[in-house]
Amino acid sequence: MSTNPLASKIAAPYARALYDFSVQENIMHQITADFQNLEVFLLKTEELNDYLNNPLVSLDAKREIVTTILKPNINNETFKFLMVLINRDRINLLQAVIDNYLKLVYQLASIRMIEISTAFAFTNKQKNELIKKLKELTKAREIRLIINVDSSLIGGFLIKTNSKVIDFTVKNQLQKLANHLDTVLEI
Repeated sequence: MSTNPLASKIAAPYARALYDFSVQENIMHQITADFQNLEVFLLKTEELNDYLNNPLVSLDAKREIVTTILKPNINNETFKFLMVLINRDRINLLQAVIDNYLKLVYQLASIRMIEISTAFAFTNKQKNELIKKLKELTKAREIRLIINVDSSLIGGFLIKTNSKVIDFTVKNQLQKLANHLDTVLEI
């Protein structure tokens, strides 16, 4: 969800073109499934990510590795799109393209991506309650949570969606208290 803003801007037209094509050809579900699986796969195989992002690796070598590893597991149109990214030397933007494409799909389906930073992992009950409450607040049909555990928050959680940040962390409350005490005790 959090990609480099410049990469995201460059990747946006590629994602939009693929999105428009997938709608036109009625294959959005297949490409979306491929991209969701590819996103998980790239997170688990850092070596492949590094290889595709390495400017010293030739385009032919990148074509070969994508053909060998990914072609058997993805839709033919998704594979052709990956080849376009390689041929244009834009395969390094793959994660940003995936992010942009999925945002377009989720927007169409009224699915909201919400990033949560928390001091401790949520239980399933807490996740379900939070999703229920966020659905009410955002009027979204579905909520997809991206949960990051950050022990420096001490307690509570931080919600990021679009351009809004809602901070319910203990760390934030302590900082506010410290700032207030500084202004009150300054005489």
